[in-house]
Amino acid sequence: MPRPALRLAVEIDGDGAHPAAWRRAAHSPGELLTPRRLSRVASVAENAGFTLVTLDDSILPPGSGAGPAGRIGAVERAAFVAASTSVLGVAPVLATTYAEPFHVSSQLASLDHVSAGRAGWVVGVETDPAAARAWGRPPVEGPDATAREARDGLRVVRDLWDSWEDDAVIRSVATSRYLDRSRLHPIDFAGETYAVKGPSIVPRPPQGRPVVLARPGIVPAELTDVALIGGGSVADVAAAAAGDTATPRAFAEIEVALDTPHETARERITDLERYAPWTARPDRLRYTGPAAGLVSLLTELHGHVDGVRLHPLVLDEDLAVLSRLVLPELVVRRIAAPPLPGTTLRASLGLPRPLSRFTTTDSAAATPVREEIR
Repeated sequence: MPRPALRLAVEIDGDGAHPAAWRRAAHSPGELLTPRRLSRVASVAENAGFTLVTLDDSILPPGSGAGPAGRIGAVERAAFVAASTSVLGVAPVLATTYAEPFHVSSQLASLDHVSAGRAGWVVGVETDPAAARAWGRPPVEGPDATAREARDGLRVVRDLWDSWEDDAVIRSVATSRYLDRSRLHPIDFAGETYAVKGPSIVPRPPQGRPVVLARPGIVPAELTDVALIGGGSVADVAAAAAGDTATPRAFAEIEVALDTPHETARERITDLERYAPWTARPDRLRYTGPAAGLVSLLTELHGHVDGVRLHPLVLDEDLAVLSRLVLPELVVRRIAAPPLPGTTLRASLGLPRPLSRFTTTDSAAATPVREEIR
């Protein structure tokens, strides 16, 4: 049986993966934070056939130095992208280190409703002490405490999504009942640092639970839908994917710098490194060169992972090459496939729609749930 098609995601925060990418952007610096810019990039990604875009975020500015020092919140940008696209999955980064899981749950459930089932969530963590000061909370110190906050936050968010059973909203004019309150459930979570009663204030998301993406080690693998894995070589990525049997899907993290019609990738990197270095990350592969070489790399990875998330050097330059030369060739070779209209992000990734954990056998039998939003 042939392996399912590779699913492609792309990070569209800022102007690219290089900290000085804005210097080569096709727009003025002041246009970065405008809706027109965001809509244009999302449209290019959707038309190219990407399954998913992600939007990085933090409570702190992106940094001081060569890059921009401001951004619009990822959830707000994701909602705009969802409203201006039709098949593209949208996954903002949200950290639960200091944010309230109740609010995170409501934001992501709302995003799933707005997008008709195309929402995802990249689970993040905040480790900078300045983030604690910004939230006005005591710092979460040490890897164990950070992992505990991420784990508890994810569990609370999932339980809140489940706290409304499917068809809890009945809208019965005859009986003047909007809700079947027997299908709303308090989650009664009590952790080491906080407690949440519930239920959610937002009805259950169209997908049941938006797709959860996370790097290995941040949250338990069995609570994650897509593991974002990396390494210095294809062998490293293959080993990481094979070693994670608890997560349904694995996406490889790849930084890409592609040859353009007028410059090689190396020339473009050299130009940007006059302003800041492009430091290699151990959790990401890096590809530099012509589009054909990237096609070969993704074809090789197709035997080991379910998808990839690309981090282009400069969005305006590399996304154009990806759209013209990489994704079309992958589709022709039947390595990749674009998402189908009317499908949820879960369906595009081949993931089942989960029942609420509060659903009983009787209520499950009485409540047919559609896999697609059409």
